[in-house]
Amino acid sequence: MAAESPIEKAEFRTVLGHFASGVTVVTGIDSGGPLGLTCQSFFSLSLDPPLIAIAPANSSVSWPRIEATGSFCANVLADDQEAIAWAFASSGGDKFVGVGWSPTTTGCPHIHGALAWIDCDVREVLDGGDHRLVVGAVRELGSGPGEPLLFYRGGFGTFQA
Repeated sequence: MAAESPIEKAEFRTVLGHFASGVTVVTGIDSGGPLGLTCQSFFSLSLDPPLIAIAPANSSVSWPRIEATGSFCANVLADDQEAIAWAFASSGGDKFVGVGWSPTTTGCPHIHGALAWIDCDVREVLDGGDHRLVVGAVRELGSGPGEPLLFYRGGFGTFQA
C-alpha cells in the first residue's frame, strides 16, 4: 500500500493546472453505438514505433467499454469545439447528438472539424492511481486547419501565437 502523501489534492490540482494542455475527445464504438469521453491527458509517446498515451479517469463509464473493443481514436479539438468538450465530459446520454463524425479504419468515430485525429489499437493499460495510463499503437492519423482548444487552470481557452 502506498504511503499517505503530504500533498493536498486541491494544491496539486491548482499547481498542475498551470500547465496548459490541448483537449481531446477519445472515441470508440461497440455494439451499443459510438462512445466518447473528454480527455486532456494525452501525449505523443514514441516515434518508432508510433505510440501515443492517454489517461482516462477510473471513474469513466465510457472508457471500459472503449477499452473492451481494443481500439480508440483521440480527436484533438479545435478552438471552436468547446461545446463538444463539455458534452463529452458529462456522463450518460447520447453525446453524439448533433456531432458529425466518420468511422476510422477501426470504426472509431473521427469527429468532424477536429484539428487532428489519431486512430489506435490499445497496446497496454497500466494503473495510474485514480486514472489508467493507456498506450495506443497508431494505425491511422490525420490533421486539418485551425487552432487548438486549450485547457488551463480549470477552464477552456484558445491559442494566439
